[in-house]
Amino acid sequence: MILLTGSTGFVGQNLLSHLKAIDKYDILSLGRSAGVRKEFATLTYADFFANPSIAAQHYIHLAGKAHDLKKTANDQEYFEVNFGLTKKLYDRFLEDQEAKTFIFISSVKAAKDKVEGVLTEDTACDPVTPYGKSKLQAERYILSKLPPDKKVYILRPCMIHGPGNKGNLNLLFSFAQKGLPYPLAAFDNQRSFLSVDNLTFVIGRLMEKAVPSGIYHLSDDGTFSTNELIAMMAESLDKSPQLLKVPASLIQGIAKLGDKLKLPLNSERLQKLTESYVVSNAKIKAALGEELPVSAKEGLMKTFASFR
Repeated sequence: MILLTGSTGFVGQNLLSHLKAIDKYDILSLGRSAGVRKEFATLTYADFFANPSIAAQHYIHLAGKAHDLKKTANDQEYFEVNFGLTKKLYDRFLEDQEAKTFIFISSVKAAKDKVEGVLTEDTACDPVTPYGKSKLQAERYILSKLPPDKKVYILRPCMIHGPGNKGNLNLLFSFAQKGLPYPLAAFDNQRSFLSVDNLTFVIGRLMEKAVPSGIYHLSDDGTFSTNELIAMMAESLDKSPQLLKVPASLIQGIAKLGDKLKLPLNSERLQKLTESYVVSNAKIKAALGEELPVSAKEGLMKTFASFR
């Protein structure tokens, strides 16, 4: 049986579809409220932790407090959920005599918020946000108690995308869909992305293969600039890309003005749209001994098609 948290989220829904296709696992979902679905039952966290007789072979911990771009969350909330809940679930995993595998979905932001060069598992961790710090605290607790007879995986995905996902890619797609010129074409960057199909593939394989415990970064093969993304979005719409190269210095000045006047374009949003963030997936591919099933462009084009 698989014990799964975060089943109602974007990754959780896609993972459930993947596991249903495999059709070899029973699933028990943990959530804030109990219920019964066609495929599985949902138990509250309180009921689960109060009943030590419940056992599972595989623990997949997707639930967590995501990075709050609006900055309305209290910093302590990140540590209560991303560290506190993870610690409690991991302790239960260690006590579970039937448990074989623990998979924790962390984030590349547990390592670095800004990347120079390529981010690998050997890069020294230095997160600056409560989100990244809370994920790293959970990672360090897990690594401090690695059991010799069980498999434990900390997965650090980069930006995950796929049909049904909401995020910055949707904002960029609106430029291409409406035929609006993208005004930040003067900035040159390279970013890694992760198709949710590749993420669910890796999770499935880790429950089946003898892969060493540890931290693994997840990304698709290859990188893309934001300008290349705009071009692919236009291609998916059978349109020509509209790229406007406004001088970078002018855009940066407008962003600073946005900081003061609370405009849609501010320094933080400009950084997210134009920064480089390249993540290596060499370690996970070597450990699995196989390539990821979905190419970077194939995954992105599937996502763009869903936006339509």
